[in-house]
Amino acid sequence: MANKLSAPSHERFAAETERFRRELFAHCYRMVGSAQDAEDLVQETYLRAWRSYAGFEGRASIRSWLYRIATNVCLTALRPRRIRVLPSGLAGPYDGPDRPPSLVARGDVSWLEPLPDALIAPADDDPAAVVVARESVRLALIASLQHLPARQRAILILREVLAFTAAETAAILGTTTAAVKSGLQRARARLDELEPNAAELLEPTDDRARALLDGYIAAFERSDAGLLEQVLRTDATLEATPFLDWQAGRTTCIRMLDEYVLGAPGDWRMFATTANGHPAAVVYRRGADGKLGAYGAVVLEPTVTGVSRVIAFHHSALVTTTFGFPDSLAD
Repeated sequence: MANKLSAPSHERFAAETERFRRELFAHCYRMVGSAQDAEDLVQETYLRAWRSYAGFEGRASIRSWLYRIATNVCLTALRPRRIRVLPSGLAGPYDGPDRPPSLVARGDVSWLEPLPDALIAPADDDPAAVVVARESVRLALIASLQHLPARQRAILILREVLAFTAAETAAILGTTTAAVKSGLQRARARLDELEPNAAELLEPTDDRARALLDGYIAAFERSDAGLLEQVLRTDATLEATPFLDWQAGRTTCIRMLDEYVLGAPGDWRMFATTANGHPAAVVYRRGADGKLGAYGAVVLEPTVTGVSRVIAFHHSALVTTTFGFPDSLAD
């Protein structure tokens, strides 16, 4: 009975730890590239934290203690897994004869998944914190992070996204400050190789970004390829999971969409949202039964001269499990 009475209560544990749940979720997503996996890893983090809470003696802050647990949970989970990628991480753009994009067999590739901004928005709605949260989950960054060795990935996120000191990062990872500094240097160099010329992106709240998203949605819902001329940059790229082929250049992108994707007016329905710090849309497509069913999500990277990149995720479960939309719509 004495042990039970002296054990920390769930209420005190929750009061001290729950305020960090959203940022830990974002951290796990940056590490593994999947919202669903990140949710599981956060649950495991809190389970381990509760089990060891009685022995937590305050030698570190509660936040850094939780990050140590979460980071090591992620590193353990990543050991047997293949990295998550986008089609552009597998091969160059398709430049062969016109044909439908080639599907990748289920299970052959682990695909990167989108993250709705609403799931990681800071609770206090501080504008500066919101911008930092968005920038730290940009799809290009998340895709590049997946190509780093897991510990380098952790070092870069802890130091440059979360602003832990080198000493704090070393304590979280159970290594030395020198190893942290060396790992950060290598991680920065590798990221520069992966994305040396990042475009200047518009914030999703920018009216110009929303206009571009509205134009993209209208092009699909009206089956009007001409509208895409007003949306895409001349050097735009288009990729979609689970397809191997991706397109580079506005003319090529529009030709492929017009020939194999757009269909007839009314075949598509899209709802504006934001994901990974970009304007995005949840996507429904009309099936053979005439009903509009969940189809996936699309994320746009907008610039002042148009959309530079379109990334579509053709995975119907994302609509319900990640974005929280219904699995079908009534006309």
